[in-house]
Amino acid sequence: MVPPLITLLSSEPEIQFVALRNINIILQRRPRLLSKEIRVFFCKYNDPIYVKYEKVEVLVRICSERNSEPLLNELKEYAKEVDVDFVSCAVNAIGRLAIRFEAAAERAIAVLEELVQMKVDYCVQTCVVVLCDILRRYPGRFEAVVTTLCEHADYINAPEARAAYLWALGEYSEHIPSVASLLGAAVDSLLEEEDACVQLALVNACVKYFLKQPQRAQALVLRALQTASEKCANPDVRDRAYIYWRLLSADPSAARTVVLAEKPPVRPENSSLPEPLLEELVNELGCVSSVLQQPARQFVYARAERAGVPRGDAATTADYGTQAAVDTTPGADAAE
Repeated sequence: MVPPLITLLSSEPEIQFVALRNINIILQRRPRLLSKEIRVFFCKYNDPIYVKYEKVEVLVRICSERNSEPLLNELKEYAKEVDVDFVSCAVNAIGRLAIRFEAAAERAIAVLEELVQMKVDYCVQTCVVVLCDILRRYPGRFEAVVTTLCEHADYINAPEARAAYLWALGEYSEHIPSVASLLGAAVDSLLEEEDACVQLALVNACVKYFLKQPQRAQALVLRALQTASEKCANPDVRDRAYIYWRLLSADPSAARTVVLAEKPPVRPENSSLPEPLLEELVNELGCVSSVLQQPARQFVYARAERAGVPRGDAATTADYGTQAAVDTTPGADAAE
């Protein structure tokens, strides 16, 4: 089975796309089938973007601890490209490998730090989020990466990235000498933050800092809670500040138990299809349904019936389903 699949990757981009979608399904049934052919799926400079996305997905799926390092190096090159969405896809793939393989985590963090140090705005945002996910996966390890985030704080401006960065400040405040000034500057601009997730992350970080270093953080946490509870327009942020304030006032030890409780580590992402759906798609390999990755019964019969075609008219229904599937195939417009 392997040689014919590999041969299809030398065809036109449209054929490659169809082959890759089918390969993705096959690998969910037989994960080690193409584990020795990883370099065949490396992206080429002239591959269309829709082919690159599918290749990255296949690469992550067939990767093992043995070949993770060359794949991480390859993904690092993809993260230096100019397409914002593809850069995000490559960086997220690096994070998925680090979370999946502990042996690859250290190398993945080194790659992500290199990318952050390049100071490319759209790349930095995704790298910060992925780095924090890795820290959640391996608590108590890789604390040094937080220093890199602090050094490049001026480049972190997307809401999700800022929330992740503030989480790291609070979680590892005891390892950051300048945490007071960093959080203080963030509190000063608390009301300017448009996204509630950033405001909530900042309040959480200040409370964690206070519980870990009460003498140094008392004035800061008081200012953060006052600003959040009295001046913030978002009710969720105000309520969170009120809860923290009352908890800290009533029972600091209970607050420590709640806020600094040990959290479960992040689990590897499960990107496989549900088993019943996978079984149907394996039986329909080579059909349009394997490209759409949804069973034919969902887009052939339903649309045919809406068009007034009787379910028993097999030939007409099949013709209608083929046209309907072409209209909804991912990447079809780009392929044309």
